[in-house]
Amino acid sequence: MAAEQIEKRRLTDPGALPFKESGLHIQECFQCQKCSAGCPVAFAMDYKPNQIMQMILLDMKDRVLASKTIWVCASCHTCSTRCPNDIDIGKVMDWLRQEAVRAGVAPAEKEVPLFHSAFLDSIRSHGRVHELGMMAHYKLKTGKLFDDFKLGWKMFTKGKLKILPPRVSKKKEITEIFREWKKE
Repeated sequence: MAAEQIEKRRLTDPGALPFKESGLHIQECFQCQKCSAGCPVAFAMDYKPNQIMQMILLDMKDRVLASKTIWVCASCHTCSTRCPNDIDIGKVMDWLRQEAVRAGVAPAEKEVPLFHSAFLDSIRSHGRVHELGMMAHYKLKTGKLFDDFKLGWKMFTKGKLKILPPRVSKKKEITEIFREWKKE
């Protein structure tokens, strides 16, 4: 693709992914790499955040959705904070994970979606995360029941993990959020 075509495409169509419906403006990325320089988990990614942004603009949908990066992202939003163009890169990564699930792309990191699911199930059930129940649910899904037992026991004996879930005053509102989300 010639340089003019890439630049024209960059300004009009941010890749084959349907970003127009997402409201994300990734075409404003000029590859300063501040997102990647500040990312605390960049060492574990196959592509740095700025590379993902460029790959989207270059219509590399399959490679982006199959990447390890979108699943390793901690959603800490350090990248978004550092971006001089105010691109919400953390939200882009969230959106890419959702798009990968919708497209039926097998995650590069097999256990991350299981953790994500256990996390959301805990919030859906209790109104907020109940760490002990969430981890039990996650460990059952992965089949690795005793991998972190010593750490879990240590946290439990120090009072960091509660047996009962916390009380939430607005559980109905949280239930409604999940109901609305399912409609989409």
